[in-house]
Amino acid sequence: MTGLPPTSAPSSSDLPAGPLSGIVVADFSRVLAGPFCSMTLGDLGATVIKVESPGGDDTRSWSPPVYMGQASYYQAVNRNKHSIALDFKDPEDLEVAKRIAARADVFLHNFKPGSIDKFGLGYEGVRELNPQVIYAHISGFGTKKGADMPGYDVLVQGAAGLMDMNGDPDGPPVRSGVSIFDITTGMTTALGITAAIRHRDLTGEGQLIENNLMSNALFTMTNQYQVALSGQTTRRAGAEHGTIYPYNAFPTGDGDLIVVGANNGQFARLAEVLGHPEWSTDERFDSPEKRNVNRAELRPLMEEALSHKGKQEWFALLTEAGLPSSPVQSVNEGLMTAEELGLEPVWTTGEEGGIPTIRPSLSFSASPVSYRKQPPELGEDGDAVRAWLDSED
Repeated sequence: MTGLPPTSAPSSSDLPAGPLSGIVVADFSRVLAGPFCSMTLGDLGATVIKVESPGGDDTRSWSPPVYMGQASYYQAVNRNKHSIALDFKDPEDLEVAKRIAARADVFLHNFKPGSIDKFGLGYEGVRELNPQVIYAHISGFGTKKGADMPGYDVLVQGAAGLMDMNGDPDGPPVRSGVSIFDITTGMTTALGITAAIRHRDLTGEGQLIENNLMSNALFTMTNQYQVALSGQTTRRAGAEHGTIYPYNAFPTGDGDLIVVGANNGQFARLAEVLGHPEWSTDERFDSPEKRNVNRAELRPLMEEALSHKGKQEWFALLTEAGLPSSPVQSVNEGLMTAEELGLEPVWTTGEEGGIPTIRPSLSFSASPVSYRKQPPELGEDGDAVRAWLDSED
C-alpha cells in the first residue's frame, strides 16, 4: 500500500523508513487504548488514517490543560496521523469509510461490541471488502457476557483489583494516577497487530484480533494474580512492596527517597551506608523473608537513620555504594532527569511552532521511529485522504 499524498508535514520520503513503512492503518478508535495503539504503529512508520465523527475524538475536549490550542490529553496519543471526519449516518461519508477499510492493511476500533456492525464495519463486513485485512477490536470487558459494559479504565482498575491493592492499608482504595490498563492494552494490541502482519506476510491470511482491558489487567498484574491462583490474598501495602522490604520510599531530612535492599548483599551494604552494619546480622532482619515479616520493626529504624541527611545526599551515597535508589520526583522533575541522562525524551517535528511530545521508548538502528506529523486538527486531512482513495481506484 502506498502512503497518503504529502500534507503540510514532511512526506515519508523526507525521513528514514520505519519498520512498518508501507502499512496503512484505518484507525476508527478514540480516547486512549486504541489511539495509543495506532500512534505506536504510526511511530513505527505506518500511515495512520484517524477516522473521527464530526464532533471529533472525545479527548479533543478533555481540557484543561491545553497547549497551542489543543487538549494536552489529545496531543499525547495522536501524532503521526491523518484526520478525516465522517458521519456514518450520511451515506456518502459511510461509503468513504468503507473505501478506507477496503484499502487498509489494518482496521482498528474500540467501539462497544456489535455497535459498528450495523454500518457494515464489523469484522465480517470489512472482511468482505478486504479479505486480507487485519481487524483489531479493543473492548472493555470482552465480547461475551461483558459486551454491554462500558470500557473505562477506572472501572477496570476497580473490577480487576488494582484499586484495592493501592492506598494505605487502613485507607480507601486508590486509582492509579495513569490510566494504566488503557495504555498496556494499546501496547499489547500493537504487538498483536505486528504479529498478525508477519503471519499475513507468510500465509496471505488476514485475521481478527480481539483484546480487552479486563483481560489485559489480569495479564499486566501477573504476579499478583499468581498469588490469587495459589489461594492466597494480596494485602494492600501503601507505597510498599507486598513481598520485598525495603523496596519503597522513606522520608529523609528534606524529602522522600526510594531505597531498595532486595537481597542480603544489598541489605548489608545498605545497613553499612546508613551507619548500622549490625542490622544485617540481626536475627529479625538477616533474610528477605524476615525483613518482609518484620518490616514494622525495621521501618522506624531506617526512618530515624535517614532523617539525618537530605534525599540528594543519601541518593549520592547509596548510588556510590552501588545500591538502587531514587529521589521521589514530580513529573516535571522526571522529564528533567531523562534529559540529563541523555535519553532525549522530547520529540518535535522540526517545524516552526512544532508541538512537542514524548518520544517512544523503542529505538531501531536500521529503521528508526520518527515523528513525521503533528497531532492533526479535526478533519484537516480529509481532502488528502479522499485524493489518496481516488488515486488507488
